[in-house]
Amino acid sequence: MADNTTAEKKKLFIKTYGCQMNVYDSERMVEAMDGAGYETTDTPDDADMILLNTCHIREKAAEKVYSELGRFKGLKAEKPDLKIGVAGCVAQAEGKEIMRRQPIVDLVVGPQAYHRLPEMEAKTQEGAKALDTDFPEEDKFEKLKRRPKAKRAPTAFLTVQEGCDKFCAFCVVPYTRGAEVSRPVDRVITEAQDLVERGVREITLLGQNVNAYHGTHSSGDMTLAGLIWELDKIDGLERIRFTTSHPNDMMDDLIEAHGTCSKLMPYLHLPVQSGSDKILKRMNRNHDRDSYIKLIERIRAARPDLMLSGDFIVGFPEETEADFQDTLDLIKEVKYGQAYSFKYSTRPGTPAAERPLVDEAEANDRLQRLQALLSTQQKEIQNSMVGREVNVLYEKAGRLEGQMVGKSDYLHAVFVADPKGKVGDIKRVRIVESSANSLGAVLV
Repeated sequence: MADNTTAEKKKLFIKTYGCQMNVYDSERMVEAMDGAGYETTDTPDDADMILLNTCHIREKAAEKVYSELGRFKGLKAEKPDLKIGVAGCVAQAEGKEIMRRQPIVDLVVGPQAYHRLPEMEAKTQEGAKALDTDFPEEDKFEKLKRRPKAKRAPTAFLTVQEGCDKFCAFCVVPYTRGAEVSRPVDRVITEAQDLVERGVREITLLGQNVNAYHGTHSSGDMTLAGLIWELDKIDGLERIRFTTSHPNDMMDDLIEAHGTCSKLMPYLHLPVQSGSDKILKRMNRNHDRDSYIKLIERIRAARPDLMLSGDFIVGFPEETEADFQDTLDLIKEVKYGQAYSFKYSTRPGTPAAERPLVDEAEANDRLQRLQALLSTQQKEIQNSMVGREVNVLYEKAGRLEGQMVGKSDYLHAVFVADPKGKVGDIKRVRIVESSANSLGAVLV
C-alpha cells in the first residue's frame, strides 16, 4: 500500500479568522493534516476538506461563521465526499450547535484539541461526525509532528502561552481558550531554533496574555523576560517581539529587558481599553488609569524611543460622555503610534452581556471621535520618523522594480529602493517620506 509520500495528496482549504494566534494555529493544523495525506489549496472549489479556523472576539462572530458555511451547501451537494470542519474559538463556544444548525459540517474541534484533527478526519471518512472541544491534558504542540524543513518567510509567530485568568467582563477568551498555560522553555527554544534554521530572522511570541508567561525550566519557572534572554542566545535570530500583554503582568524584569536586550524591538502592544476608572472597574481590569500611566512612564524611561500600541473599547455599558472624555485625555497624555479601537458588542456568557447597552448612535459617534484622535497621533508619530535612520527587515519585493518592502524596528511598513536587496536582509536606511500607511526610505 502506498504511503502519504507517494500517494496523491488530498486538498485542504483552510480559512483563518482573527488574531495572530489563529494564524499560528492554522499553520500547525496544516502540518497535522500533511501527515494525514493533505496539502493546501487556495480555493475551496477543488478542496477535499474545508476548515474554518474561527475567532469569537468580533461582533456576531458565530453568525458570520454560519453564513460562511451556508455558502458551501452547493459545493457539498456537488461533492458528497467533501469534508467540512469548524475549528477555533467559535467551535469551542458553539460545539454541537454548529452541527445542529449546519448539518453539512462533519467535524468541530476546539483550539486546544486541533492536534487530534487527523484521527477526527479519519472518523469522518467512515461516515461519522467528529466533535472535540475538550481541554486535553496532553501537550498539543508535542503531539504534532516537527515542522518540515521547508524555507520560511523571514518573520514568524510562535505561541508560548495560551488562555487567560483575568476574566475581563467583556471577553470570551477564558471560556474558549481556558486557563493560562505556558509552554516549557526548552520546547519553545527548540521550535525557535527550527524556525531560524528555515530562514526566520524575527519571531513574535504569542499569547492571549503573553507577559503572564511562566514556563518550566531546569532552573525553575521562567518569566517572559527570562525566555527572551534565552532566545537572545540563538544565532541568526535578530529580532524578538511579543503580543498581547496585560498591564498587570508587566514585571520589572520585562521592563528592564526593553532597555537592555538589543534583539527585543522597541514596540509594545499594551491594551488599556478605557481611560475611566469607573469603566475599568466595571470591566474587571484590576488596574486604574493612574497605574497604567505610571507604568508607561517606567517603560519609556527604560526605552525612550519605544513605540506604543493599544486597544480601546468605546460604548461599554454605563459609559458616560465624561467617562469617554477620560479615555480621550489618556490617549492625549500617552500618545499611541498604533491602536485598535472597537465599539462594545455583547459576548454571550460574559459578565457584561446582561448589562444595558449605551445608545448605539452615541457609541458610534464616540468611536468616530476616538479613531480621529488616534489617527492624528499615528500620523504625527509616523511623520516624525522622516530623517531618522532605522533598520528594516525585508519581507518581500515591492511593486516597483528594484524595490523591497519590510518592517522597521518600530513595525512601520517601509519601502526601500534596493535593487540588490533580498528577502531576509536587514538594512540600515534613512526615512525620507511618510505616506498614509507606510514610510519611504533610502539606503544609508
